Amino acid sequence: MPPKVQQKSKEQKMAAAMAGGKGKKKKWSKGKSRDKVDNKVLMTKEQNDRLHSEVPKMKLITVSAVVEKLKVNGGLARKTLRILAEEGKIRPVLISRAQRIYTRNVAEEDD
Repeated sequence: MPPKVQQKSKEQKMAAAMAGGKGKKKKWSKGKSRDKVDNKVLMTKEQNDRLHSEVPKMKLITVSAVVEKLKVNGGLARKTLRILAEEGKIRPVLISRAQRIYTRNVAEEDD
């Protein structure tokens, strides 16, 4: 048999219980916070120049790609893509209610 462990007296148990007390109260987390993007609602001259030079050269042109590249609002990106398509600089591949996909306009040679 293992040796007997000496038990604490009532006073010692009471002192240990009082000393422990209550632990720290649980703090609620603030939640995950995302960085707020500050996209422009109007185009500057520099952004307009970049739009006309860079976007028609992209292979896959979507609203979200233009928003990321030029740091503009989604509505402004949709409008500018519509204008570029009317000018013939880009060509629509898929236009649905949810997503618009364009590609660069590769000059097709007539036979």
